[in-house]
Amino acid sequence: MSQPDRYKLLIGGIVPRPIAWVSTRSPDGRLNLAPFSFFCGISSNPMTLCFCPANREDGSMKDTLRNALVPADGGTGEFVVNMVSHFLAGAMSASAAELPYGESEFDYAKVRSVASEKVTVPRVAECLLAYECRTMQVIQFNPGAPSGGNMVIGEVVGVWAKDGLVNARHHIDAAQLDAIGRMGGMTYCTTRERFDMNRG
Repeated sequence: MSQPDRYKLLIGGIVPRPIAWVSTRSPDGRLNLAPFSFFCGISSNPMTLCFCPANREDGSMKDTLRNALVPADGGTGEFVVNMVSHFLAGAMSASAAELPYGESEFDYAKVRSVASEKVTVPRVAECLLAYECRTMQVIQFNPGAPSGGNMVIGEVVGVWAKDGLVNARHHIDAAQLDAIGRMGGMTYCTTRERFDMNRG
């Protein structure tokens, strides 16, 4: 099967997928912002997550991957995963545009950057929840290949949440977060219809 057909089988069947709106900074200080829906939490001990940026069609690394590499490999070794609420869907989609390296998607998507607490990469000011991360490992599954896969594993070193989003027991208010997910093609979904079910 061709790569595009394999891709369609993944994005159409693994649904809904949460969206990591990843902010990074180049070693010379230029900001980048891009969404990735191959994204998940890995572990709470240590607190880790991952996102998976594919290579460009010419096999080169996307800006987010270049920036998130550990310093020994030319990156800054830091990134922030900003969670996407429904009201930010348009800005998130706009930030997926292919801009020249170093041109800020923050400006293009008309969102503001604000300093993080634990890392030098800023978060998206409008987001209600953000995970500040340091890169632990980058796995390149097919280096230099068009659409070759990569996995960026990061340790969460700080969590920022809007006042009132998280209660005293560290439960996040799902209705207030109003996160969206990615389906196949150009389709997205909300997380507004929920139900509870006992285990077993």
